[in-house]
Amino acid sequence: MLGDNKLTGYTKTFRFEAHFSLDKEEKMRGGVYALGNFDGVHKGHQAVILAAQKKAEELGLNAYALTFEPHPRHFFQPNQPSFRLTPPDVKIRLLKALGIKEIIVLPFDETLASMPAKTFVEKILIDRFQARHIVAGHDFVFGHGRDGNMAKLSSFLKEKGIGTTEVDDLGDDGESFSSTRVRELLLEGNPEAAAEVLGRPWTLEGPVVKGAGIGGKGLGFPTLNLDLNGYLRPKFGVYTVRAGRAGEPLAYRGVANIGLRPTVDGKSENLEAYLFDFDETVYGETWCFALMRFLRPEKKFDSLADLKKQIEEDIIQAKKA
Repeated sequence: MLGDNKLTGYTKTFRFEAHFSLDKEEKMRGGVYALGNFDGVHKGHQAVILAAQKKAEELGLNAYALTFEPHPRHFFQPNQPSFRLTPPDVKIRLLKALGIKEIIVLPFDETLASMPAKTFVEKILIDRFQARHIVAGHDFVFGHGRDGNMAKLSSFLKEKGIGTTEVDDLGDDGESFSSTRVRELLLEGNPEAAAEVLGRPWTLEGPVVKGAGIGGKGLGFPTLNLDLNGYLRPKFGVYTVRAGRAGEPLAYRGVANIGLRPTVDGKSENLEAYLFDFDETVYGETWCFALMRFLRPEKKFDSLADLKKQIEEDIIQAKKA
């Protein structure tokens, strides 16, 4: 089954449903394919999917998304800090929410990494999937050494009578839509601007885990704790959040600390959220936390009393936001 989670690094922490298998491949040939890593599924990615759907409708064909796991950046640099905006399962769900019925997840392994650009076009896109039209962003690169780009892709396919559509990543105001830009904004502590590029607030998702009971409940503020796993680490600090169980509206407002909790822990990186008007035990449930606004950087306090006083102030500020 393609999309197997038995891969190194971040994929150990994210189990995702495989949405493509060899026994379905024949039914997925001869369509319009949107190509990309699609980490974040931001407005630029959404434009690629929309263009693929539009072209498929014009040609009377089906539109598919073709993506890769693990992310090539992780394959080539497995020891670098976590950088993913959307783990595989979340990425697949967001793509399907855009109306793409089938997602092809190709395993990015040594074979694919060493494949020359022209071979990828001939063996994968033409021979294997019998593509009728390809859609990708203007900065899409592929093939060994990232030797392939949209100009070469268009040239290779034109020789076979196959069309391509290149999608610009610029918004109406000239702002670039890119995963790199989203990461930069989150590292700066600017989730509002990141949301403008994504088209929605950036959200972390995972099972609620048991905390140490010191920094949250021990101070009178029961919290929900989430391991950051393979997610990008945004700027450490306190944020206003919207939260809810996975698959449900993010109905709860709250305040969350992302980081090391230097006053009470200082070792483990996690998200610790206090939700207003909520006091349930939900260990093991999958929850989503959307970052809305950065309130302040993380800091170490001289005492738990000082920390409690600051949390009270954070809650006041968050409720005003």
